[in-house]
Amino acid sequence: MTPRPPVPVHLHWRSVLLVFVGGALGTTVRYLISGAVPSVYGLPLATFGINVVGAFVLGWLLEALALRGPDEGRRRSVRLFVGTGILGGFTTYSAFAVDTDGLIVAQNVGGSILYAVATIAVGALASLAGIALGAALGRRRAGRLRRNEDAS
Repeated sequence: MTPRPPVPVHLHWRSVLLVFVGGALGTTVRYLISGAVPSVYGLPLATFGINVVGAFVLGWLLEALALRGPDEGRRRSVRLFVGTGILGGFTTYSAFAVDTDGLIVAQNVGGSILYAVATIAVGALASLAGIALGAALGRRRAGRLRRNEDAS
């Protein structure tokens, strides 16, 4: 009898539930922030800020998890719940696209271009900054662990 291949992670009920619950939380927070932060000169600052913050946190999270070991067990659960779920629901490419189009429809083409370019550029830089922070904190953590081992 041939052994059955392992079930892919996206077909495990627990993984789906982690992403679902995390996504519901992230979407709720995004909705509340979007309703509380007004546009300035027609520019959707809430969506911009949400996407930049989400890119930073996701960069930090994935780097921190990667430095701690392989994507399995608790690390995978955190990645699915926080990274894919919460941050996936929190950040929003669709709102970014709708907001960009809305600026064009409102005949604010310059604002639309500025918003689109700034979101992509600042989001990419935020992601890199998050990765750099995760790496720096990982190096500091590794140094502390080495010092503790040496002291033992």
